[in-house]
Amino acid sequence: MAKVILTSSENRQEYELGPINTLGRHPDNTIQILDRIISKEHCQILRAPDGRFMLRDLGSLNGTYVSGARVGEHFLNHGEEIVLGSTHLTYVEHSDAEQSLQRVTFAPGITESHIRQKIDAAAQRDFLPEKQVHENDALRRDYEKLRISHELSRAIVGVFDLEELLPKILDKSFELLPADRGVILLVEPDGQLKTRYVKQKASKSEEQIVLSNSILNEVMQHKKAVLSSDATMDSRFSGAHSIIMQGIRSTMCVPLLHAEELLGIMHLDSQIALNAFSEKDLQIFTSIAGQAAVAIQNARLAKKIESETRTRAQFQRLLSPQLVEQLVKGDLVLEKGGEQREVTILISDIRGFTAMSEKKPPAEIVEMLNEYFEVMVEVLFKMNGTLDKYVGDEIMALFGAPVAMPDAPLAAVQCALEMQKALREFNRTRMAENLEPIRVGIGVNTGIVITGAIGSTRTLQYTAIGDPVNTASRLCSIAKAGEIIISATTMSRVASRVEYQVLPPTKVKGKVDALQIFNVVAMKGEGEWQRELTRPM
Repeated sequence: MAKVILTSSENRQEYELGPINTLGRHPDNTIQILDRIISKEHCQILRAPDGRFMLRDLGSLNGTYVSGARVGEHFLNHGEEIVLGSTHLTYVEHSDAEQSLQRVTFAPGITESHIRQKIDAAAQRDFLPEKQVHENDALRRDYEKLRISHELSRAIVGVFDLEELLPKILDKSFELLPADRGVILLVEPDGQLKTRYVKQKASKSEEQIVLSNSILNEVMQHKKAVLSSDATMDSRFSGAHSIIMQGIRSTMCVPLLHAEELLGIMHLDSQIALNAFSEKDLQIFTSIAGQAAVAIQNARLAKKIESETRTRAQFQRLLSPQLVEQLVKGDLVLEKGGEQREVTILISDIRGFTAMSEKKPPAEIVEMLNEYFEVMVEVLFKMNGTLDKYVGDEIMALFGAPVAMPDAPLAAVQCALEMQKALREFNRTRMAENLEPIRVGIGVNTGIVITGAIGSTRTLQYTAIGDPVNTASRLCSIAKAGEIIISATTMSRVASRVEYQVLPPTKVKGKVDALQIFNVVAMKGEGEWQRELTRPM
């Protein structure tokens, strides 16, 4: 069996594949994908006589890609990524392990009277202080804990992938204990138990595994390891259908505890021998579970760190460090892309850059731009703006996207003033080194735009598109060196907070009517001091 998994920012959908599967925008497809970039009937996934699945493009306009390469026909391999337009799918073949997971079900189980032994799992992890060890039995128990810990550590050291870790844990459990079948269940974010790995002896690999709800509940609620045995021989089990129908003679169920947090449950059972498990076996299994819980927690932390690293790398060039940290921690959630929202756009541009470029070697121009961008972006991030893009010597920044901002127009204007101030200080250094000062004009506009990841199927960039962006660009082109030209829309949001000059209505390209524009010179209360700082040198 095989399936494709569609993962988006909103959800995760899995589709089992039949002999013939069609994918596209039209509702009659086997798998309908609501993506405006893909065709109505985009491609097919067909099962070949040898059981493999072949992907066939149906002449789509934007093509079908597998692992980054455009394909016409392609036999799919497990884990390959399929890209249709802006939609990403993963082809997955059901492994034997996945089919085993589907054979695990839950049913009413045994009652309190059927439980033969319980032990406190947390207490079993602890070692007695040397002064309190007076009996050989206590010493032997502690030695056994150390031995098991050593055995398991050797098997799982350096393993931080759960898909690899869980099989190793059950493999070691089968080595140390006389089990026929084993199951590891982990607690999901919603608090529910989910089967994550199953191990069975070869002769029993096709059997259905029915777990006892009553035992699982006992372990979850009281965090105790539970041993029950001789089910088929004991009249008390007449109502325990999940045990009787499988002929289970002995079961052990232990909690996976890390710092008193329940990560999941491990289950072992035997079908071939009376009293297959003893109290000592339960202690051994509990020790295994304690070591396994540490390894599972470490694997989860490693995955979290990897995810945070990807998130940080993705956004640290667009957002301020403070916002990036909030995103990484989950305190801040980005709105989904491709939607309308009000955004304030700031565009700055170096005046006389073309003439400057003609007089200097390219390497010197690149060095100058890098130094200049470093100063400007530092100011931008300090004001929690988003770096949209560089276009030559131009900077385009957004306020209010992708992260909502309560007073985006004011933040953008303040940022523009701070940029001019920082540029003045930057020019002091340049002139001290006998270098030409840099002068910029800035345009700011507010309006409804479309924000989202825009581009080809191979390269996407978060940006904003719409007429307000074009208007901001026109305002920037009007601005003289040292000026901050803002639109009437932006001015309506900041008028009470800034000092400004009203400029004559100005005609710009793409607009029928002349635009009412304003030159912001300072924040209220900063007066001549701020005007002096924003005046070009």
